[in-house]
Amino acid sequence: MKKLLFLFDTDPVPSVFDTVVGYDGGADNIAGYGNVTPESVGALVDGTIYTRGGSEKKSTAIFVGGGNMAAGEAVFAAVQKRFFGPFRVSSMLDSNGSNTTAAAGVALVAKAAGSLKGSRAVVLAGTGPVGMRSAALLAREGASVVLTGRSRAKAEEAARAIETRFGVAVEARETPDAESRAAAVKGADVAFAAGAIGLELLPEAQWRDEPALRFLADYNAQPPLGFGGIEATDKGKERHGKRVFGALGIGGLKLKLHRACVARLFESTESVLDAEEIYALAKEMA
Repeated sequence: MKKLLFLFDTDPVPSVFDTVVGYDGGADNIAGYGNVTPESVGALVDGTIYTRGGSEKKSTAIFVGGGNMAAGEAVFAAVQKRFFGPFRVSSMLDSNGSNTTAAAGVALVAKAAGSLKGSRAVVLAGTGPVGMRSAALLAREGASVVLTGRSRAKAEEAARAIETRFGVAVEARETPDAESRAAAVKGADVAFAAGAIGLELLPEAQWRDEPALRFLADYNAQPPLGFGGIEATDKGKERHGKRVFGALGIGGLKLKLHRACVARLFESTESVLDAEEIYALAKEMA
């Protein structure tokens, strides 16, 4: 029985990245659909749940992707709503790579720290999907989390969305420039950089002498990196007395995790892989 993965993408064109990793994760065939919405996904789901029976059904799985996490969450919810009784297949949400990337980054830092409970964590430029997922996972680990953004309104909107989705509270802070971002990390144990490509969020001079800061993680692989003075390949490297993780250092686990999640989809018809489930697997693999 061939393992069939159906990629429901909210973007116009299904992701090449997700297709390649899907094959590397064990799918025999992948069918990608673009511009998928909660209104249009029902017929696609029906095709996955009514065509195979019994144990054969576990060889069919659904992956929801695309560049917009909010759109992906809406489609993923519609997928779950379509299932009933034994008429279900395993499914995974990883819009914009947000779940696997954030899970890998936080899992590596959590392993290096031993415990994040009671620590203070700052997610710079955290209003995007990877930053928001990272803030939520850090808070679930027991850290006190500050999420920053260039505008207070956007940071507060992200904080509300995290509390609604994950049931944890994070502090929103406006940080429009390097000076305000440097102020945000003062006294923090952990700092993540989740900004856009090409934006240095914090120069090396503004983090290297912070005495409380023990861990830095940066999701940007293209220079200039979010944290000046680190390398994308850093994976727990010590710099100025701090352990630092660059995007490629995180990316190795992210890719392994993504593949492992796809493989897990074909183990049963019951898996529902969202941030929490993906993070649990990341902690096992870190």
